[in-house]
Amino acid sequence: MSITLESKIPSGPVGIKWSKYKQDMKLINPANKRKYDVIVVGSGLAGASAAATLGELGYNVKCFCFQDSPRRAHSIAAQGGINAAKNYRNDGDSIYRLFYDTIKGGDFRAREANVHRLAEVSVNIIDQCVAQGVPFAREYGGLLDNRSFGGAQVSRTFYARGQTGQQLLLGAYQALSRQIYAGTVTMYPRTEMVDLVLIDGHAKGIITRDLITGAIESHSGNAVVLATGGYGNVFYLSTNAKGCNVTSTYRAYKKGALFANPCYTQIHPTCIPVSGDYQSKLTLMSESLRNDGRVWVPKKEGDSRHPKDIPEGDRDYYLERKYPSYGNLAPRDIASRAAKQVCDEGRGVGPGGRGVYLDFSDAIQRFGQNKIEERYGNLFEMYERITGENAYDQPMRIYPAVHYTMGGLWVDYELMSNIPGLFVIGEANFSDHGANRLGASALMQGLADGYFVLPQTIGGYFATQKNGKYSPDHAEFKQAEAEVRARTNRLLSIKGKRTVTEFHRELGKLMWDNVGMARTEASIKQALERIPALRQEFWENVNVPGSGDDLNPALEYAGRVADFLEFGELLAYDALQREESCGGHFREEYQTEDGEALRNDEKYAYVAAWEFKGTDQFPALHKEELTYEEIRMAQRSYK
Repeated sequence: MSITLESKIPSGPVGIKWSKYKQDMKLINPANKRKYDVIVVGSGLAGASAAATLGELGYNVKCFCFQDSPRRAHSIAAQGGINAAKNYRNDGDSIYRLFYDTIKGGDFRAREANVHRLAEVSVNIIDQCVAQGVPFAREYGGLLDNRSFGGAQVSRTFYARGQTGQQLLLGAYQALSRQIYAGTVTMYPRTEMVDLVLIDGHAKGIITRDLITGAIESHSGNAVVLATGGYGNVFYLSTNAKGCNVTSTYRAYKKGALFANPCYTQIHPTCIPVSGDYQSKLTLMSESLRNDGRVWVPKKEGDSRHPKDIPEGDRDYYLERKYPSYGNLAPRDIASRAAKQVCDEGRGVGPGGRGVYLDFSDAIQRFGQNKIEERYGNLFEMYERITGENAYDQPMRIYPAVHYTMGGLWVDYELMSNIPGLFVIGEANFSDHGANRLGASALMQGLADGYFVLPQTIGGYFATQKNGKYSPDHAEFKQAEAEVRARTNRLLSIKGKRTVTEFHRELGKLMWDNVGMARTEASIKQALERIPALRQEFWENVNVPGSGDDLNPALEYAGRVADFLEFGELLAYDALQREESCGGHFREEYQTEDGEALRNDEKYAYVAAWEFKGTDQFPALHKEELTYEEIRMAQRSYK
């Protein structure tokens, strides 16, 4: 089957494309919506908001999550805020400025039309969430407060202390619960999608495993929506929850969905440093802390004095020095590489010299400790519980870590993959962030997709497609079930000598060392040489205890790591073929004289969409050329 990438971007100026699309799209009357069944996989911000909105529109929705409740989705871990172009501060913000900042922040590797739509919709998201009762921070007079985030010179980020993701998810969960009570949404907790079912080339259902009983079941629908998050845990150590995985999107990839830009992984500059070889995950310290915290290291290599004993003249506030226009609010990719650079020079702090200081002493002196506690108190408490250090008395120690993934399944303007009927929203798709995501934009995209975009576009698909829902007894469902059972039995029958965690940790170190914050042709090729051997050993020597007919977390984990062992190779392929540096993809061979990312717009201004050709075969590359009608591509500068 030949693949043609049709982005379906409406014609006309970028500012009217979304309005034109809505005006021209075909509609379904409310009575007919009850005839359509929609499967939503994932119940974080994107999935919960989509399921709730689709249910409210009248569709029959099945929503699946592997957690025991949608409230435990990883969206709760988002701390600092959500962007919206409200211009409440009257500091020059606008829809266009948010659009431009997002395109520039993504190093001119995002689809222009999608980003402008995101900026347009952002202003509605805040109103929606306030109406749901989300307790955003407010100024003394009662108006919603804003703060700044990296990559912007305006204050457009709405927040609820350091718990913004949790509060937004509770709002979406309330909307979802209302539809569950109304009978339009059926919730399937502790249930994991393990395969996608296609009939006549259209997505018509999924295969699931009940994580309590082990039962393999088929669920059919008129369309499938994946809202399953990102793949950052391919690096083992990341800020993601341990359960975050690539399985749903990767299994869809193996069924023909194109995977776009997998090498675009975001390194967050503000995380608690690694403390030991057997640490299982890393903890994020919100980027919002860089509003009031100043980042620095000693000027002299090997200066091990206590930070309070290092005078101002011996401190290097390197972000303020290198990027005076943005200072400590430089974008994440730039701030992360700058931290790595000073640590590589031997000026890092803390154990192993892999840390920099985030210092609040100036802000405390200026505003008082009570004000800092009001803004960030729970973050300071979390930091102290993990490190045993009081960040009010001495600077935090931070270091970059894997956080978000900009790559994902390829989707068109309607958020549908190249497989008809398979929609992908939130972090699971590639569409809005290019090569680097600006802080506070993940929550914005998830809710934009779920509340405002998908509910419009999925109706257009239904209105133009006549092939309906199929019975779970269809031969394609039975074949997919058999394949899932065979894979499960194979994992359980190996009875090797190494644990799943050992393989995951080894893969993660391999990926971080060779395809992490900085990559070279040699390092990527080294990863590509070693991953197949590690994957082969996994299938020969992994030990998965227990059975498939009961609660078995080891079996769940083994399936996810098996997918990471294949997906890691795809990520490395993508990184190898993109011979440029852009955003979170930094090839050391391609940098400017002052160490910034050096793009090659003539050769690489495209979306790299990969087609599966077999586990041990090189994938096929398809390109969606990026064209900018409103914005001129330029070398990024935050100086």
